[in-house]
Amino acid sequence: MVAYRHLGSSGLKITEITYGNWLTHGSQVESDTAIECVHTALDLGITSFDTADVYGDGRSERLVGAFVQSRPEAGLTVATKMGRRLEQTYENYSREHFRAWNDRSRQNLGVETIDLVQLHCPPGPVIEAPRTWQWLDEMVEAGRIRAYGVSVQTCEQALEAIGHPGCASVELIVNVFRQRPLEAVLPAARAAGTAVIARTPLP
Repeated sequence: MVAYRHLGSSGLKITEITYGNWLTHGSQVESDTAIECVHTALDLGITSFDTADVYGDGRSERLVGAFVQSRPEAGLTVATKMGRRLEQTYENYSREHFRAWNDRSRQNLGVETIDLVQLHCPPGPVIEAPRTWQWLDEMVEAGRIRAYGVSVQTCEQALEAIGHPGCASVELIVNVFRQRPLEAVLPAARAAGTAVIARTPLP
């Protein structure tokens, strides 16, 4: 049986294991197989599902959205990521693009409000900019998203994100070969009440 954890101070409760849907990127997995996989994950007790707007150029989000609509009784939590549909420049992380990316994801997923949206490994200056967090707060207030976080490349970026009160989660690589986050990030995240999501746990 899969255990549950609170997602920082967001009020969301997610399973310790989240099913990632990167394999629906492009044509790596046929739609029938992808759908069978998410249903199997749910049957095994996983109720948290992760995707991103660039996985298959929206294909992954649409598959996850159809799955969620087919199991309304399951109380599923869906996280997606945004920010990598354009060249990775500070200027492309604008309020207008945030809203456009979010509109597209909400349409793909078939929901008014997305449970968790994470910035998808943005440039460091984006994480450091106060305007980034202001715009994300605005999206929560507008009912576009319930919570937000950021997927990062480095421990330093994770610590920067943790310093912003509204940041519910940071996602970074943690595995047997990448253990620095256990000492550099986890204590700060615990003190701030920010969830840490380990990606690439099996290198």
